[in-house]
Amino acid sequence: MKMPTNDLEGAPVECLPLTRPPVPLFSLRPLAGILLRQVYLYRRSIPRWMEIFYWPLLDLLVWGFLTLYLRQGVLPGTTAAQALLGGLLLWDMLYRSQQGISVVFLEEIWSRNLYNLMVAPVTPYHIIAGAMMTGILKIALSSGTAILLAYLLFSYSLFSLGLSLIPFVLCLVIMGWALGIMTTALILRFGQEAEVLAWGVIFLFQPVSAVFNPVSVLPDGFRQIAFFVPASHVFEGMRQVLSGRGFSWPQLGWALVFDLLYVAGSLFLFSRVLKRARKVGFSLKLGS
Repeated sequence: MKMPTNDLEGAPVECLPLTRPPVPLFSLRPLAGILLRQVYLYRRSIPRWMEIFYWPLLDLLVWGFLTLYLRQGVLPGTTAAQALLGGLLLWDMLYRSQQGISVVFLEEIWSRNLYNLMVAPVTPYHIIAGAMMTGILKIALSSGTAILLAYLLFSYSLFSLGLSLIPFVLCLVIMGWALGIMTTALILRFGQEAEVLAWGVIFLFQPVSAVFNPVSVLPDGFRQIAFFVPASHVFEGMRQVLSGRGFSWPQLGWALVFDLLYVAGSLFLFSRVLKRARKVGFSLKLGS
C-alpha cells in the first residue's frame, strides 16, 4: 500500500488511527465524566431542578388537597364524580391552549428556523395569532375526542353545564394563551435550558386552580393565591352549577378580569424580550 505523501516535501504523512483504543466496560473514569457533566448542567440551571423537586411536590399538593376534599363528603358520589370528570376535561383545554403557543415556538427552535422566521415579512405577533388559531383547532379535536369518550365510557356529558360551559371554556383558553406567551418569552430569553417551562409552568397553577377540589379546602396562604388565578374562579363556578346553586356571575367576572391582566402582563414581557433581542440578539443557547 502506498503511503500518502506531503505535496510540498514529498515526505510520508502518518496515517491517523481509524479506531479508538478500547475502554473497559466497568471503567470509573468515563462514568465520573458523565456525572460531572450533569453536575455542571444542574449547578446553575434552576429549570433543570424542577425535574427533581417540582413534579413530586405538585403531585403531593394536588392529590393531597383532593383527598381532604373527599374526606369531607360534602357532595353526593354522583355529583363528586361529575365534578372530577368535568375538572379533568376543562383542565385539558387549559393545558392545550398553553401548549398551542409554546410548542409552535419550540418547533421553530428545534428546526433551527427561528432566525429565518424573525427576518421573514411577519411579526412575532402574527406568529402568536397564528398559534392561537392553530391551538383552537387542536383543542376542538383533542377535547372533542375526550368529551365523546367521557360520554361513551362514563356516561358523563360536559354539556350538562349548559350555556355556562361557553364562558368557562373561554376564560380557560385566554389564561392558557397568556401562560403560553409568557413561557415563550422566557424560553427566548434564557434558551434551551428553559424549555422545560413549556410543560412545567401550567402545572405550577394546578394546586391553586381548584381543579379537583374547592378553594375552601386549601390552606389560608394557598386560598389567597388562588383568588388571583383565573382558573380557580372557573372551576369554582363549574362546581356551583353542578351542585344546583346556579351560575355565578361574580366568579366569571373575576376570571375575565384576571385573564386580561395575565394577557397584558405576558404581552409586556414578550415585547421586552423582543426589544432586548433587537439590541443583543436572542440567547445563544437556542441552538439556532
